[in-house]
Amino acid sequence: MKTLKLIGLFILAISITVSGQTNNVPAGWESLIKDDFSISHPAEWELDAPGQMGTTFLIFTPLSSSEDLFRDNLNLLVQDLSDYDLDLKAYTELSLNQIKTIMADVKIIESNTLKANDRDYHKLIYTAKQGDYNLKFEQRWWVVGKTAYVLTFTCEEDQFDNFNVAGAKVLDSFRIN
Repeated sequence: MKTLKLIGLFILAISITVSGQTNNVPAGWESLIKDDFSISHPAEWELDAPGQMGTTFLIFTPLSSSEDLFRDNLNLLVQDLSDYDLDLKAYTELSLNQIKTIMADVKIIESNTLKANDRDYHKLIYTAKQGDYNLKFEQRWWVVGKTAYVLTFTCEEDQFDNFNVAGAKVLDSFRIN
């Protein structure tokens, strides 16, 4: 009888351990799994990997109407920092200065260093004008060793709230291995 209880406890412990190791991808979502990172997204969002313009991937949201000319998107840029001595704080200062220099009419809404999955990262939400578009961005970046991972969700400012719930879940699904 004691042996059966021990076997039962062992099976229960294994099932709890295994269930705790799932990445909790919502039903109807797809995952992109690479050696150094993973991310999940709604199946109706279009994945372009490798991405364009130096990105590791681009994930496009569906167009909201036939008049919609801008595809809201999420992308990852991986930067080699081997030639620089940058930690998260220094990378954040540099990034904030670059954003303010490169983009027009930048308004910072939120800028915080946070922790998730045992890693510090910086979260930045801001608006800016790019060409004819008023855009809203949520960026998260990590500095891991000599590599920076910059994850950016870009929407037309008036569409941000429509995609933000799913966009935040996609951003939250990002894992660095």
